Amino acid sequence: MQLNGDWEAVEPGIERRLVALGQRMMAVRVRFAKGAAGTAHTHPHEQLTQVLSGRFRFWLGQETREVVAGESLLIPGGLEHGAEALEAGELLDVFSPLREDLLDGPTAHPE
Repeated sequence: MQLNGDWEAVEPGIERRLVALGQRMMAVRVRFAKGAAGTAHTHPHEQLTQVLSGRFRFWLGQETREVVAGESLLIPGGLEHGAEALEAGELLDVFSPLREDLLDGPTAHPE
């Protein structure tokens, strides 16, 4: 994934785009078609998710939470989580530290 590059398909009905890359954090926009669901997963990074548009159901460990545009979630590192779009929508995910697994090749850090 390249900074401000093309949208890339992640799963059916889900695509993402890297929009900010710093020394210790990064931001990714994620678009969902209605009904699309992101597979539950874990990573050691803290994640702040801001709902830019739409309505989503999140699974956060054993908790289920519905969020709408203007709301946000803080997801601790190591917590299994996933999301389903109850309406078409877009999220802004901010990760700290960097999700090297989402980047293509070596990380090019801004000076």
